[in-house]
Amino acid sequence: MIKRAHIRQFLAVVDAGSFTRAAQHIRVTQPALSTGIADLERLVGAPLFIRNRRQIRLTEAGGRFLPIARDLERGFRAADTFGRAEESDRPALKLGTIRSVPGEFLQAVAALLARDFAIEIVENGESDLRAGVHGGRLHIALVPLRPGERGPHVVPLYDEPLVMFVAADHVLAGRGEVGPEELAPETMIARRACELLDATSRFFTRHRVRPRFALRSDSDERCLRMVAAGVGITTAPVSLAIEGIVPLRVGGYDLRRELGLLIHPTWRAQADVAPRLAHALPAIERAATDWRAAKVDG
Repeated sequence: MIKRAHIRQFLAVVDAGSFTRAAQHIRVTQPALSTGIADLERLVGAPLFIRNRRQIRLTEAGGRFLPIARDLERGFRAADTFGRAEESDRPALKLGTIRSVPGEFLQAVAALLARDFAIEIVENGESDLRAGVHGGRLHIALVPLRPGERGPHVVPLYDEPLVMFVAADHVLAGRGEVGPEELAPETMIARRACELLDATSRFFTRHRVRPRFALRSDSDERCLRMVAAGVGITTAPVSLAIEGIVPLRVGGYDLRRELGLLIHPTWRAQADVAPRLAHALPAIERAATDWRAAKVDG
């Protein structure tokens, strides 16, 4: 008999795209997860995944089983919340976000969506988030938009430049703009969450700036705190500024990013989703306008 654990394990692998990440997400060992999936495949009478070293993909049977599994999970969740109308009345929303979205802005977006939806937030890289929306594993993704990316299911929010941040008492702090060659003696901090990290590296290499790195971290907050401490300097979107650091323009370094929402069209059209989303999106767009005025243009 198929159990809820089977459904939970199957959806975890689909959403994570790997057995390792899925096992971590649902807090089981990888052998236990593999055994559970094998048991489910035996029960349904067909392989559900194509396994190789690079990626996990659904088989044709797995693709047909996916909507059934999602319906079953929704049913289980509805049963769990039965009698708690305020929770069960809200449709589920799986929101994906890149890690470099400012926490305060993500808070504003999540608060507006949480009024009408039961939210689960997933952090990942841009390509995985886009694939998640395309494959129906995510309902909305907050990602950098590609140049000119528009459409009925794309909601542009705000754009901003990347700048060099230095400590407020740094010798360059009062300059406003510097040439890239002036940064050659500086110690750098690498923001691994930066979606433009490769382009930034190519820019400085082209200008023969090959610095020493004091820190490489996935945490934007930690990187910027270390800039404020005088440990090194780093590039970041201007809206990530914190107390104790100041932005510098670097001549020729004109990278920008535009953040926006990608929305899964089938989910968006659902009867219990469409009116709620139509109410939330204009409020999110207004919040983005206010954010840009305060943090980018201000």
